[in-house]
Amino acid sequence: MSKIIIYQCFPRWFTNYVTARVPRGDKSVNGCGTFNGITTKALKGILELGATHVWYTGVLRHATAELNTPSITKGKAGSPYAITDYYDVDPDLSPTFSGAGGAIHPEKRLVEFEELVARTHKAGLKVIIDFVPNHVSREYRSSCRPAGIEDLGEKDHSEWAFSPLNNFYYIPGEAFSPQFDIAGYHEFPAKVTGNDCFNAHPSENDWYETVKLNYGVHYMGGGEKQFDPIPDTWRKMCDILLFWAGKGVDAFRVDMAHMVPVEFFDWAIHRVRAVFPDVQFIAEIYDPGIYRQYLNAGFDYLYDKVGMYDYLRGVTSRDYSAEGISYQWQAVDDIREHMLYFLENHDEQRIASGFFCGSGRAAEPAMIVAATLGTNPVMIYSGQELGEKGMDVEGFSGMDGRTTIFDYWGVRSIQAWTNNGKFDGANLDDEQRELRAFYCKLLQIAKTNPAITKGKMYDLEYAQGEGFNRHKQFAFLRKQEKETLLIVVNFDDRQVEVPVTIPADAFRYMQIDEKLSVHAEDLLSGKVFEGPLMASMPLHVSLPAWTGAILRLR
Repeated sequence: MSKIIIYQCFPRWFTNYVTARVPRGDKSVNGCGTFNGITTKALKGILELGATHVWYTGVLRHATAELNTPSITKGKAGSPYAITDYYDVDPDLSPTFSGAGGAIHPEKRLVEFEELVARTHKAGLKVIIDFVPNHVSREYRSSCRPAGIEDLGEKDHSEWAFSPLNNFYYIPGEAFSPQFDIAGYHEFPAKVTGNDCFNAHPSENDWYETVKLNYGVHYMGGGEKQFDPIPDTWRKMCDILLFWAGKGVDAFRVDMAHMVPVEFFDWAIHRVRAVFPDVQFIAEIYDPGIYRQYLNAGFDYLYDKVGMYDYLRGVTSRDYSAEGISYQWQAVDDIREHMLYFLENHDEQRIASGFFCGSGRAAEPAMIVAATLGTNPVMIYSGQELGEKGMDVEGFSGMDGRTTIFDYWGVRSIQAWTNNGKFDGANLDDEQRELRAFYCKLLQIAKTNPAITKGKMYDLEYAQGEGFNRHKQFAFLRKQEKETLLIVVNFDDRQVEVPVTIPADAFRYMQIDEKLSVHAEDLLSGKVFEGPLMASMPLHVSLPAWTGAILRLR
């Protein structure tokens, strides 16, 4: 049994070796990565990080400024969450078979994706892609759907604001007219915008490039649910899941799952698993009040963004006290094994950005907590392991501390590691090399050590006494059979000697024997500590600033 370690990979820039980096530059200037660029060597490098799964982000065909109306497309490359065809892959990622308008040999593009799936599986990794159920591009039209499958909106009655027979919501009698200038695009009647903007005039802060899908909830009628008979959208979206599961996809990261009625997932997930029993589902969800509903509907894992992510970021940014980490896991203790921990993804600011903490190394203690606190999955984002800063002015995104998902771009840290397809890290600087080595070691430990993959956890924070700064240090135990780990992290700007108290209750609960002297080897650094393992005497652990230790107790 191993812990799930997800590596989020954005193919558009993961294997893009062009260094021009011209703000708002098109693909011919700034380049673009491809499916074929993700070679066996690339996958070996991901595997070295301890990954068990790769989340390929931006696979499905989505709106771009070249192939769609620029005024309702975000950036030159477009948002990967403004899907234009659920049954096609992004032509940018398969340029050999794209041609004018991306219309040449779409079936061969799909073969290239299938080959990537097979290559990933052969490397010993599982494949995750996005399922985007809440909204599609305003210019959605599937030309690649299988025979016999109707297109979304094909038989809609656009004169009806709502009907469970429709795939979209409409604003009858009004044309789409956002609060900014658009050119070359006409929509009448206006469809409801993807972020539940139920008028014809979305702002630039709305998801104006998308339209919301209709699952039978009459939002304009007080939220009445009309699910009997099964709404047409349910069947069409379930067909999409079955299609991609049939291509070898092992798991779906479900975008904005909480904006789609849980009843749909309860219905669809069970139907998908009737055919593909091992397929897993990960929900992007930001409302803790409905976590358990979505797990009961069949989801395997949920984003722990508003809990653990926000709090670990706050501790790393010196805004929160480390002892509050205890509350975050306790708040979801009954479902903790289903919570997905992370410190970066495409929506969040880079750790090393000026908006977060300015250094990838400063998040080491938080990453140790995220990777080892529970048996639940942990995720990292391409470049996180290299201290990518995300401080470029790429175009649509601007300097926001994120790596753009809207623009064609070459990411410096990734390019230093990929080295024009050699994937040997030859161009990394010393700091990047050291940070990657830390992630490799930490995540391999998290993936394979039985105390972490399936052991019990005992939070020690409440029991700490004089000399232990609960604002800046955090400690806990993990144990499985004879493997006992003491994990201590330091969020302080200085080196400290931490006296860790293990209370009598911990010895009983974890079934640990007290010893006058214990040999404690740090699995991260190799450093050895000697001291008592007694309820009456603390074990002293010396930690440099912004680091941590995973101590194997013998």
